[in-house]
Amino acid sequence: MSTLLLSRTDVIRHMEALTLLSEMREAFRADAEHRSVEPQRARAPLHERGTAMVIFPGTLQGIPAYTVKVHAKFPGRTPAIQGVVQLHDLETGALLAVMDSGHLTALRTGVVGALAADVLARQDACRVALIGAGAQASMQLKSLRLVRSLNHVRVYDVDVARAVDFSTRMYKALDLPVRPAMSVEEAVEDADIVITATPSREPFLYPGMIRGGTHITALGADEPGKAELAAGLLRQSTFFCDHRALNVAMGAPAGVGLGDEVIHAELGEVLAGTKKGRTDAGQVTLFGAVGLPFQDLVAAWHVYQVARTDDTVQRVDFGA
Repeated sequence: MSTLLLSRTDVIRHMEALTLLSEMREAFRADAEHRSVEPQRARAPLHERGTAMVIFPGTLQGIPAYTVKVHAKFPGRTPAIQGVVQLHDLETGALLAVMDSGHLTALRTGVVGALAADVLARQDACRVALIGAGAQASMQLKSLRLVRSLNHVRVYDVDVARAVDFSTRMYKALDLPVRPAMSVEEAVEDADIVITATPSREPFLYPGMIRGGTHITALGADEPGKAELAAGLLRQSTFFCDHRALNVAMGAPAGVGLGDEVIHAELGEVLAGTKKGRTDAGQVTLFGAVGLPFQDLVAAWHVYQVARTDDTVQRVDFGA
């Protein structure tokens, strides 16, 4: 059989954010209702500046395939993530496709962040603070516009020049007021939605900095030793996550020495109707995401369904 070989350009060409958002919403609900296989993440340091990781198996009821993602992270480099997603037939293990993981991971993470904001943020939320001006920040902002009408964005980065450049690019791309902030405090002071996407190993968001009614999506704490949110903020807010056990092991609670006592619910449980989300306008809600294999599967299957009918995509028979 032939295996599709999908470059980054192929992946970009065959992904549609609004459709993927709808598919991801149903996937979170399906995962909460029927999780047959627990997600696994195997991680090993390569050197002081990079780590290798395998994330598997991506399975979801209704999709006749599974994924294994093999990639590496090199913070500070562009691109910071390099690797591939392997899409296999669920019954036979046959390799259906190998695709670049960079854009796929970035867009599926952007869509998950937008989904969390749609479920948990106030309906009138329109002012955004971005902490971290990397590639994921732009994807989060673009995805967030799918679920909320935004009128103001502030971005802070430890590299001021990067925040200024980000603001200019996003203003031109989105026709949206995006301004650099000189501190985290300045960025979040009037925000309705705060998005953190940094490699930080020390908390920088504390309870007194966040207004009542704010929603926070925290993406940086996805490996042991990383932290963005202070323990007090986690304790005083309503914390939601993508997966309990993995968040306790390597997510926002783990980074500040907390456990599952601070986790109110998984996002899928809210979408499935078994747990409540936001209950009042003054509540501070948090969503912590480590990234799950089923999210890779949904994105990879989305790409594969379109790409397999594209005659311009490269193919190879590994069994030849």
